[in-house]
Amino acid sequence: MGVDIISYVFSFVVYVLLQGLVLNHVNFLGEFNPYLYVLFILHLPTGCNRTMVQIVAFLLGLSIDFFSGTIGVNAGATLLIGFLKPHMDKIFSPREDNKMIVPGFRSFGMNTFIQYASILVLVHHIALFALSAFTFEELPYVLLKSLISALFTLLLIFIIEYYRSNRRIDD
Repeated sequence: MGVDIISYVFSFVVYVLLQGLVLNHVNFLGEFNPYLYVLFILHLPTGCNRTMVQIVAFLLGLSIDFFSGTIGVNAGATLLIGFLKPHMDKIFSPREDNKMIVPGFRSFGMNTFIQYASILVLVHHIALFALSAFTFEELPYVLLKSLISALFTLLLIFIIEYYRSNRRIDD
């Protein structure tokens, strides 16, 4: 258990630094960024305590806000998917006991994980850009930006998952 905690703390730091120092500066068409840090929340085991998931999600979002110069926008969006994740785990988990499965291509199956990740990433991005705009006047732009950034993020997530699933099979 201690090794798992150390591994998750290391992953947390890597995702925050990767997002804050690299991915926040990657702009597709000058407007759209990948938000790969949500993969950390997606990879939390399915049997995790709900309160712990929400605390970790909030701290992750707050850390990203620190690097992004935003005040609570990422924290709010990440907290939302932290709240939804246990419910989505119950819906998409391949086993009924739903205990300590790390979501991914191997554990959920490729199609199921794609649906699972797509829903949570899209919800995150809509919340992120809606909180950022904080007006209904820009709703079409918010939805467009959410969709394109979500596609960009999902592409990176699926590439990483493909690599992870093939690497583990070969080991």
